Amino acid sequence: MSKKERPLSTVPTPVRWLLALSLSLQVAWQASRLDPAARAQALSPPPAPAPLRIASLGEPIATSQLLTLYLQAFDNQPGVSIPFRELDYERVEGWLAAILQLDPIGQYPLLMAANLYAQVPDEAKQRRMLDFVLRQFLEDPNRRWPWLAHAAIMAKHRLKDLPLALQYALAIAKHTDPPQVPGWARQMHILLLADMGELETAKTLLAALVASGTVTDPHEIHFLTGRLKELEAAKSSSPATGN
Repeated sequence: MSKKERPLSTVPTPVRWLLALSLSLQVAWQASRLDPAARAQALSPPPAPAPLRIASLGEPIATSQLLTLYLQAFDNQPGVSIPFRELDYERVEGWLAAILQLDPIGQYPLLMAANLYAQVPDEAKQRRMLDFVLRQFLEDPNRRWPWLAHAAIMAKHRLKDLPLALQYALAIAKHTDPPQVPGWARQMHILLLADMGELETAKTLLAALVASGTVTDPHEIHFLTGRLKELEAAKSSSPATGN
């Protein structure tokens, strides 16, 4: 053995584990390439949180990135391409949640939920992903609000479900703070109320918001004032009801 070489026993145990894992994965991958009858494999259940943290060897962010790559590439297996809509979404949701538990600051799992898995032509799976975004938003509202805002827009335009969009918008207004979250996101519910025909309620909320002085941006004030005038005009021109 040369002087520059060190015995294997001097290599830290975590590094040896990682090397062994990498070798096993490489062997498995090569074996799958040699399978002449390629078949789609089902997405496995996500690992439990406690063993996953132990397996991360003190590197939860790096581990979360590896799991993200695994999940993102799962639809492309050797010789097989799996449409997202054919995946088990309960397991997809579990994997996304596990990745967020390893790296709560990371945003990519929520991006995948809202912009990737929620785009499949399957309404039940779309709704499942949007509901997942809502639950994860509630864990860290001031950081995760963009994905719930996206969910509200998708509920309105893709699902044509204004009550669901309003539910998401109200959650943003209720659970976020003005310094961290822009006014347009916190005011989405008012505009959705107008879209739902609740003109009087929307007009009242808008008027109170403009009068409160909490909105200081000139462009935002101009937009809200203009929207308020539109609601007043729509209210006055609507046919009267009652006897």
